[in-house]
Amino acid sequence: MSWTTTRPIPAVFVRGALELETTHRGMLPHRLPAWARAQAGGDAQLLMVESQPSGVKIAFRTEATELELDTLRTRIMYRGAPPRPDGIIELLVNGDLVDSAVTHGGDATVIDMATGSMSQDQGPVCTSRFAQLRSGMKNIEIWLPHSEVTELVELRSNAEVEPPAPVSRPRWLHHGSSISHGSNATRPTAIWPAIAAKAGNVELTNLGFGGSALLDPFMARTMRDTPAQFISVKMGINLVNLDLMRRRALGPAVHGFLDTIREGHPETPLLVISPIFCGIHEETPGPGAFDMDALAAGSMQFVATGDPAEIAAGKLTLRVIRDELQKIVAQRAADDANLYYLDGLDLYGEADSGEHPLPDALHPDTATHQLIGERFASMAFGAGGPLS
Repeated sequence: MSWTTTRPIPAVFVRGALELETTHRGMLPHRLPAWARAQAGGDAQLLMVESQPSGVKIAFRTEATELELDTLRTRIMYRGAPPRPDGIIELLVNGDLVDSAVTHGGDATVIDMATGSMSQDQGPVCTSRFAQLRSGMKNIEIWLPHSEVTELVELRSNAEVEPPAPVSRPRWLHHGSSISHGSNATRPTAIWPAIAAKAGNVELTNLGFGGSALLDPFMARTMRDTPAQFISVKMGINLVNLDLMRRRALGPAVHGFLDTIREGHPETPLLVISPIFCGIHEETPGPGAFDMDALAAGSMQFVATGDPAEIAAGKLTLRVIRDELQKIVAQRAADDANLYYLDGLDLYGEADSGEHPLPDALHPDTATHQLIGERFASMAFGAGGPLS
């Protein structure tokens, strides 16, 4: 077969990333720009998750019937814990999901939680092959794994590739925690923001970062400077499970975060979303922690370790945060007609936890991502919704 090789993959082909870094092996999509990463204080968690391409895809047009994509993944693994599932790369043709491939190889950082020691393992490039595609010119989207750092090495095709048509859909900019990032969802198009974006016919830029929705000023400035027709901010769970701040600090931090976004988007519809139901943190403050007994038994579970008696002294729980966010939005909406509030319990509430329990007590599974995504699309993008 005669292959057309595309290396490096053109920046115009990559959607959903805010910056592309050239590496010695290819190109690494980032969901935060370099200046913002530099202000993160070297936080390893954020630097890892922002380079996991949740919502990032390669888009182009071609008559090719066979494609190959070479990628190199980087994974974090915990010694003694079950490995996270391999990533999935999905292929969409003219908007329809037609194929997928499981990632393999790549590099791994293995962490021993008992000692804090780390070791590095190196592996080969992964080739994902997609064959027997329909003939004729078509729009291709290759969605990258949402939970694996992924370097783009090379694209091969049995026909020429050309840049995608310009995006005509409105751009939706969303920021949130690991739940928005897609934790526990099995596929990149199965995370709730991707489901909501498809249902709402909008183009997603996903700034959902596992463990890192912390009202950081650099995050607000990034959102301020990113083009969007709709904006949403989902905040709360990371503030609790990191035990990051007290009630006194929460209000001013939220106001400052929203003020900064408004500097660049003074009239853009802006939706503030409070946390979904999470039983371990509804009435119990953080910090959250791994359940070591469950880990010893081979499963990943989380627990809340705070003392409910400290709520009176200002410690945060999810119920406290929902009350505060609702008050803040009501106060600001008196002078901001395009600011809205959505109670996270309407997306996933206590009643839902019986039929759709959180497998690790913190993150929804794939079916629950579907539920949340469909509900968000209806409430936010549907007729009369704040982002309609």
